[in-house]
Amino acid sequence: MRISALLILGVAAVVGKVAFAESKAALQTVSHVDLTRYVGRWYEIARYPTRFEKDCASDVTATYTQRSGGKIEVVNECRKADGQVKRSKGTARVVDKRTNAKLKVTFFWPFSGNYWIIDLAPDYSYAVVGEPDRKYLWILSRSSQLTESVYGQIVTRVRELGYDPSLLMKSTHSGPEPLAGARSN
Repeated sequence: MRISALLILGVAAVVGKVAFAESKAALQTVSHVDLTRYVGRWYEIARYPTRFEKDCASDVTATYTQRSGGKIEVVNECRKADGQVKRSKGTARVVDKRTNAKLKVTFFWPFSGNYWIIDLAPDYSYAVVGEPDRKYLWILSRSSQLTESVYGQIVTRVRELGYDPSLLMKSTHSGPEPLAGARSN
């Protein structure tokens, strides 16, 4: 009797997990990205924790530069706790030429990862990058900070896209750039 109950609970847990996974809608990207506007420097505002950024203490940036042949050079930088700068170089290629919103990024050939632009400000002042399994998430901005209002709108949007905002880890920056989304006098 006890074994039957455990078996039923186990089956219910597996079925529940499968049902939850299937209940997540396919991740949608933005409808179009103008890559000439997208390239340049981005400041990381928040991210899901990742093993490849575990030693990044502050000042996380990503700089994208268009290269010939449709490739995009990617340079990620951050400041480690000891003050040293960590730099990683890679390349990205567009895999959805209709939208330019789905890319593959490679830092260590032959391995690549999905880089999907899932939210983007009309003026390209912020972007949200994720991937279909929702294991990775980055909130990026053209300045080192976002207003709480804009950040709150982004958090609401990522929740709607099936991400868990409680997993976001905010980044810190030592630069004096103005807040994105702030009004100037």
